[in-house]
Amino acid sequence: MQARSALFDLYGDYLRARGSRAPVAALVRLLAPLDIAAPAVRTAVSRMVRQGWLHPLRLASGPGYLLTPKAARRLDEAAARVYRTGRGGWDGRFDMILLHQPVVRQDALRLTYLGYGPLSDQVWVAPRASEEVEAVLSETEAGYERFSASHTSGSDIVGRAWDLKRIGQAYEEFVETLRPVMKGVTPRSTDEEAYAARFRLVHAWRSFLFQDPQLPTALLPPGWPGVKAALFFDKHATRLRPAADRHVERCLQSAVRGGRVGFSDV
Repeated sequence: MQARSALFDLYGDYLRARGSRAPVAALVRLLAPLDIAAPAVRTAVSRMVRQGWLHPLRLASGPGYLLTPKAARRLDEAAARVYRTGRGGWDGRFDMILLHQPVVRQDALRLTYLGYGPLSDQVWVAPRASEEVEAVLSETEAGYERFSASHTSGSDIVGRAWDLKRIGQAYEEFVETLRPVMKGVTPRSTDEEAYAARFRLVHAWRSFLFQDPQLPTALLPPGWPGVKAALFFDKHATRLRPAADRHVERCLQSAVRGGRVGFSDV
């Protein structure tokens, strides 16, 4: 698990609801159970500041970092997809983008993250229009046209734009890999152990934001593995949440009691 990715998870899943800020000492303590050392946290935080995701500020307990408005919006949108609180129905239409020229790999990843799949290098589709896609396309300077389109056989479009077999296998591997981790957390486990296990669960689940466009049921094959994986995720994310929250609160309070602690002190 990379420090930068873990920081996004930490802010999105725990700190967003706690003022979107945290002292440096707390960030270090909260990533330690994931085997992420303080120097890696320092490097990742500095990078996120340069990229406009975090803003440095002085807290009562010392130096800390606050989410920027851009980061807060992105994490809120990701949370709605992770916990499927913002997913609606499907009107039977696809959002279709015709690019004037192919985009570079990084921009292609951004389109994938927003739920779009390629029919070709210059034609992308999604089962739902994204509010962010206009901004992403404008930044590419590639030029594009955008249409709302229906198709008499949506499954044909889906089969060309997304590798459902690969995505389905990824869901099966997610459950197989995380099942022993979840079983390892019992009522006798510490809050820190529950927090670390839940963190790994959510981190692995977030990876599907870059893989699965969350297609409507009408476009999915029978027995879709994503359904079983979602039930597994919901069950254990909910079960471990109270203990994980206690650990987060304890680390934040410990950082406050510790006073002004900088990176050089942790």
